[in-house]
Amino acid sequence: MPIKSRFLPFVLFAVSSPVLAKNQPLSDPQALAFAAQSMAALTGGTLISDVTLTGSGTWTAGDEGESGPAVLLAAGTGESRMDLSLPSGTKTEIRDASKGIAQGKWIVQSGASGNVASHNCQTDPAWFFPALGSLGGGTNLVLSYIGQETRNGVTVQHLQSYFYQPGGFESELSTMDFYLDSATLLPVAITFNMHPDTDATTNISVDVEYSNYQAFNGILVPMHVQKYLQGTLTIDLTFTNAVFNAGIDISTFSVN
Repeated sequence: MPIKSRFLPFVLFAVSSPVLAKNQPLSDPQALAFAAQSMAALTGGTLISDVTLTGSGTWTAGDEGESGPAVLLAAGTGESRMDLSLPSGTKTEIRDASKGIAQGKWIVQSGASGNVASHNCQTDPAWFFPALGSLGGGTNLVLSYIGQETRNGVTVQHLQSYFYQPGGFESELSTMDFYLDSATLLPVAITFNMHPDTDATTNISVDVEYSNYQAFNGILVPMHVQKYLQGTLTIDLTFTNAVFNAGIDISTFSVN
């Protein structure tokens, strides 16, 4: 089944202008250039429809942490799934935009589950695999160049993206920041905000760090991914293998 997405494939992004909403601000040409170069560095020009990453992961809540096998999937740029097989059970997070509305679901080790608030479904679903994200462009996407900075001792090019919506509030919810190594233009980090389920105006900072890039069939994969919530490490992933374009069934990402 075809996978729907709010994003355009990188190939289209690189050679044509995104579809513009009425009165949409234009992207910064320098930001577009850096994003295109970053995507070229990540993919080598290969069009990626889906990815399966396997390895191990540690999930930490408070003072307690658990580790076990990890499988993370992404399809297009609207679908993602993380399954951590922990001693106390499987922890799952799913994002699905196949029906035209961004949705999410969580399942904890006890089997309890719930839906992710819609205002927490506006940023890139595949936070663990930057090649399937906003760097590749998208309908109504606006990219800005913030400037050259130093992050954790590395010189980076800082880009910011959001999806334009008339009225602006939804645009703020989709804002993401990308930090590209100035030498390689590979992403070293992304940041964005989450929010309490009942309060879309209170920000909870999320910081995702990428390292140890390795090539699989010409595609570079960050084999170590760490996700921080308000500065505290919550998910630590080490991948050992990556498989691309396997034709993952869209039902894998169903939240119903």
